[in-house]
Amino acid sequence: MTIDPWDQDYRRRGRRWGGVTEQLPDLPAGVAVLEIGCGDGKTLAAAADRPWVTTALDIAPSAVGMSRTRFPALGARMLVADARTLPFRDCCFDAVLLVHIAGHLLAADRFRLAAEVSRVLRPGGLLFFRGFSVEDMRAGKGHAVEERTYQRGDGIVNHYFTEEEAGDLFCTFRPVAVRTHRWRMRIRGCDHPRAEIEAVFEKQGGR
Repeated sequence: MTIDPWDQDYRRRGRRWGGVTEQLPDLPAGVAVLEIGCGDGKTLAAAADRPWVTTALDIAPSAVGMSRTRFPALGARMLVADARTLPFRDCCFDAVLLVHIAGHLLAADRFRLAAEVSRVLRPGGLLFFRGFSVEDMRAGKGHAVEERTYQRGDGIVNHYFTEEEAGDLFCTFRPVAVRTHRWRMRIRGCDHPRAEIEAVFEKQGGR
């Protein structure tokens, strides 16, 4: 059996992400929230304290195992699953968190993911999206496999978005906000540009 590159990476490196994801949405208590691509729990570290009914998944069993250890209270609401074929019924979530996940898929799979997100969201439900921008310092690094998409030596794919492309990916949704967040990262005394697309989309009425 072929091991997913992400699972290999987590097995080799253990926890990959430090800190806590900032600026989670302000949602009311009791809403059903799905985090796609929970990894080792950077976003869950913030979401676990919110009064939501949170479900989280990742394609890497080793990552889910680490998250289960960190957040045992989530219990059965944390699972290993493929975001391109979500194991949930239609219209069962009020919000979806998609933080730096779509960029690790090739174009056809990004659209499969978008269709699945639409399927599991209720009408009026919200999608909170983040993906690295073409302005980010890492854009263009690695082996080009598609337009603005590069593969590293570990087999992990990284795609870099424009604001327009993020809107096109979720074209069946109503865009609530789409912006580029820019900051600087100092590495060995030099400042480097970091940039990500941050967007909120609302699912329109119907299924």
